[in-house]
Amino acid sequence: MSQPLCCLSDQTFRSRTHRSEHVVSTFLETWHQAAVTTLGLFWMAFWAFALGYLISSMIQVFVTRERMRQSMGSAGAKSVGLATLFGFISSSCSFAALATTRALFAKGAGLVPSLAFLLASTNLVVELGIVIAVFLGWQFVVGEYVGGVLLILLMWILVRLTRPKKLIETARQTARQAEESDDDSGAIPDWRRLIRSREGWQRVANRFVMEWKMVWKDVTIGFTVAGIIASFVPKTFFQALFIGAGDSEPAFWQVLVQCLVGPIAAFFTFIGSMGNIPLAAVLFDNGVAFAGIMAFIFSDLVVLPVLRIQARYYGWKMALYILGIFLCVLVATAMLLHYGFIALDILPDAASGKSVTDRDYFKLDYTFFLNVSFLLLSIFLFVWRVKSRGFPTLNTDKLSEMVLLVLAILALLWLLVGSLLPV
Repeated sequence: MSQPLCCLSDQTFRSRTHRSEHVVSTFLETWHQAAVTTLGLFWMAFWAFALGYLISSMIQVFVTRERMRQSMGSAGAKSVGLATLFGFISSSCSFAALATTRALFAKGAGLVPSLAFLLASTNLVVELGIVIAVFLGWQFVVGEYVGGVLLILLMWILVRLTRPKKLIETARQTARQAEESDDDSGAIPDWRRLIRSREGWQRVANRFVMEWKMVWKDVTIGFTVAGIIASFVPKTFFQALFIGAGDSEPAFWQVLVQCLVGPIAAFFTFIGSMGNIPLAAVLFDNGVAFAGIMAFIFSDLVVLPVLRIQARYYGWKMALYILGIFLCVLVATAMLLHYGFIALDILPDAASGKSVTDRDYFKLDYTFFLNVSFLLLSIFLFVWRVKSRGFPTLNTDKLSEMVLLVLAILALLWLLVGSLLPV
């Protein structure tokens, strides 16, 4: 005997209500997960950000153009080697490395040594190798460091072949204008006197705050997007995006396509030289080839926010030139690593990496103590700057800056609400 129509309607209503509640509950849980992931990624990288900006500020205040020209003014082996060493010891993240590179280039360092420093500081640093070992394994650590050297060598060759002398001089003038250093006018100050003086370190504090001011909107938006992608985007999307993912022996053209897709996928989101490693583990989980993953890891310098900052530093022509150089060398490097590892029989097998969203970011380890130390230092420098020169302005006179400010505020609200959601 059939049920009354009213009973069926009531059951249908309850079923739909239950499904709606489930959808809302799932969305809120994923929102919370995305917010916590974003905060965790930033927590991993904060101390390196602060260290990089401190180094950049010290270079801008204490290093003279003449001294820089003597050590890194040409594209010889010694200059490139020194730049690579400086990049290795800088322990800098992408945004901080950009600021330091701009400072070196504006002070008179050659383009090749400057770019060598940039590549080294985002690919050859120790903490990056530790994160890669945690999420991906030793083969990727070897690939990162060998690949970092290959990136620099191939970049050196490509820049020498293209010889953009006029472009370099124009970009250097733009970089000097963007730097707005106090020591660029009048007599060159004695760095020995400055480094022992209150005035010198007050300049460092001012530059440190100004570096954060320049990129905080890009960083906030980029890390928020990274958390959203890690939490909301299904794994099937990555498998569809990287053709041949999951194949035990992908064809040459499939490996090449994955090397091209990696930078393209990274271009529209900023993850960073530290933060993109967990997402690279997601690709590894989904069977993306070693070359595709390495190309993705190397792509932290060809993402949209980085391009925008490069354009602000050097002008759009130089920014696009650097982007083209980096794209060419990272694809070539990833392919060389992939088939080199096959020849040596050390190509990593597809295995389960540690999920980005399941990782315990906030624990008592070296990152905690480094972050606390650099947070206290950052607060001290900010307070010192405010007392001497007042609060920095937001620079919202341009439409692009206003849009970024609105997006950054929305991202902060997303993180605040999402992190406080009950789960």
